[in-house]
Amino acid sequence: MKLRPQKQQRSTGMLKLRLVEGDAGNVPPPSQEGGHMKVAFATQDMHTMDAHFGGARNLAIWDISPDGYRFLEAVRFDEASNQDGQHDEGHDRLDARVSALDGCALLFVLAIGGPAAARVVGHRVHPVKLPRPEPIGDILERLRTMLNGTPPPWLRKALKGASPAGQDFLDEDDD
Repeated sequence: MKLRPQKQQRSTGMLKLRLVEGDAGNVPPPSQEGGHMKVAFATQDMHTMDAHFGGARNLAIWDISPDGYRFLEAVRFDEASNQDGQHDEGHDRLDARVSALDGCALLFVLAIGGPAAARVVGHRVHPVKLPRPEPIGDILERLRTMLNGTPPPWLRKALKGASPAGQDFLDEDDD
């Protein structure tokens, strides 16, 4: 199993790495049909969901189904904020990040600002804020367990690829 870099997109400042198996070339992206969906994680180290959306150096993209999960792609960004809530108003880092979510149903983050969340939701991706860093494998296992049972409404909606109609995409217990 190898990661093969795709052509770096200089204008967006991102590098995509896709999983290849042997000499078969690119692994075809799974569809969201049959209980499969793509899930993205904001991460600094590719092992832990540990970053704010705008401050993530990487997005780790996984395929998940009730039967299991597998790594699909890593997207690395040249620019990231220092996650202190202060942003350079003259430069938009979000375009590349939102574009990298193509085909994803869920995005797990430590934090995401309101305007960024609106853009993610507009891209038909459901953002999920978690209260603390957590290993990606643990989150994937919880999701797989939910898929094997009765998924909550937000997960059923994400599985269908439906876009939430309102701004109810974040946990309401944000104290």
